[in-house]
Amino acid sequence: MVELAEMIRELRHELHAALAGGGDGPVRFELGPVEIEATVAVGRTGGAGGKVRFWVVEAGGEAQVESSRTHRICLTLQPKLVAPDGTRHDVLITGDEAEGER
Repeated sequence: MVELAEMIRELRHELHAALAGGGDGPVRFELGPVEIEATVAVGRTGGAGGKVRFWVVEAGGEAQVESSRTHRICLTLQPKLVAPDGTRHDVLITGDEAEGER
């Protein structure tokens, strides 16, 4: 299992890599809302005052969380490019199609 925060951090990294590797071609794609659906196990550490964590259940890994309750959550993220002055811009991605890309 992986923490939900780590999954979103990796998604941000992948989107950044796509933006950086896009090139200056004439065709660009505007990145719209990113929808994520995940099965998560919710756990609490440290008793009543402890921290609640959301663990993303990996494919085929549900047997490992038998004692935890799993939930399906859907997140819609709207990526924005933040300039050094704090202004926000839509993200445009360019580049060649990667093998297996849909």
